[in-house]
Amino acid sequence: MSSPNGHNSHSGQHCRSRNKAWSNSIPAKMSSVSNNLQFYTVEIGDTRFTILRRYSSLKPIGSGAQGIVCAAYDSITKQNVAIKKLSRPFQNVTHAKRAYREFKLMKLVNHKNIIGLFNAFTPQRSLEEFQDVYLVMELMDANLCQVIQMDLDHERMSYLLYQMLCGIKHLHSAGIIHRDLKPSNIVVKSDCTLKILDFGLARTAGTTFMMTPYVVTRYYRAPEVILGMGYTDNVDIWSVGCIMGEMIRGGVLFPGTDHIDQWNKIIEQLGTPAHEFMQRLQPTVRNYVENRPRCSGYSFERLFPDVLFPSESTDHNRLKASQARDLLSRMLVIDPERRTSVDEALMHPYINIWFDESEVHAPAPGPYDHSVDEREHTVEQWKELIYEEVMEYETQRNSLNAAGVLSPPPGAQQASVGNAQQAEQSVLQQQQHQCQPHHHGQHRSSSSASTSGSTSQSNASAVNSSPGAGNATVGGAGATVDQDNIDSHRPNHR
Repeated sequence: MSSPNGHNSHSGQHCRSRNKAWSNSIPAKMSSVSNNLQFYTVEIGDTRFTILRRYSSLKPIGSGAQGIVCAAYDSITKQNVAIKKLSRPFQNVTHAKRAYREFKLMKLVNHKNIIGLFNAFTPQRSLEEFQDVYLVMELMDANLCQVIQMDLDHERMSYLLYQMLCGIKHLHSAGIIHRDLKPSNIVVKSDCTLKILDFGLARTAGTTFMMTPYVVTRYYRAPEVILGMGYTDNVDIWSVGCIMGEMIRGGVLFPGTDHIDQWNKIIEQLGTPAHEFMQRLQPTVRNYVENRPRCSGYSFERLFPDVLFPSESTDHNRLKASQARDLLSRMLVIDPERRTSVDEALMHPYINIWFDESEVHAPAPGPYDHSVDEREHTVEQWKELIYEEVMEYETQRNSLNAAGVLSPPPGAQQASVGNAQQAEQSVLQQQQHQCQPHHHGQHRSSSSASTSGSTSQSNASAVNSSPGAGNATVGGAGATVDQDNIDSHRPNHR
């Protein structure tokens, strides 16, 4: 269950699909027609969607603390999309600020490994009436929770990690730290392309903000965050390391039940950090940490023995366990000053076989007002700022449409043409699938079994809109992550 303030009340639910409310098909019935002929209104469960007429066949596919998401068909672009209605974005300052940040960042980023914003609109035509924001995004196939449960070969694992790093680098180039990377916030298409979701929790580098305890799903939280040290951009590298380790081990690496347990889980495996790390801690925290029993930790060869890895690659890349383990050992470093950087990880032999200049060094996002993370406004002031952003977006989009130069975001693939009901069949059949981590030592199924299981279970990709909250999905029809498609969609190995 997701507790009222938006964080998980049970730590084991970090990847759980929260779609029970939509487990049965809920018909979308037309209830009224907006005075503006561009819009019409439908009831989705107990939520009213007033949307542009170009979007039809709405089907609920998920809900989260900050919004409800429907699959829909766009009659203009001839593709299926996901439409997210921000749920009461002005109910309090926290929600309003988060809504502003999410929309602002989605407008700025422009990279094939970050979810694309197709459209944004409001049916209200004045600030006084303004209350709803709709975001139209790409409809994806599955989140990484489902992929982790597969037996990935080296090529797939390497390529997925490469794309994560490319997306992260794009954000960091604008000083944007994601800080909420986790399997449910990363989605994949059937051809193994990967995209990062959700910027409502992103913080900019260099601020003095200290993370509150509920902000990030605990399992992927970096040590410097757990201990209240502040953080720099390689806080995201720790999260990637946790995700990579989960791919290899088949279970969460550090499944802490609270801050203290999380820290204990980390040092039990990696060992108590050096004295110079302790010296950078706040006095009260240092006193606690230094009085814990010292742990020597284990070598990465013991933590991740060869038996956990796939067989050595048979193609000319010759990817192997020792390379993957070396990369992991550079990412899962407690001291952030000794942890590898995104640029170094991208050049690692296990990753750089996919190196493409246009992906790694894509143009940085547009200028971002970094002071947004420090602003203190009333709800009404945030509401006005969001309204101005939406109006500006609509104006720019209309002018681009008139000029005939509007195109989808980079890497956005046209979904299958047809009614969104085709996608809904797979989605609704699997709404109650629980995407939970394996327990330590639990054996994963064979590759063929995992692949077929993924076909039935990859029902959604999570757009997690609040700290550790239930996933609002943007998933489409089930699909497997096909190894053959990697080679057909990628440049020649280097």
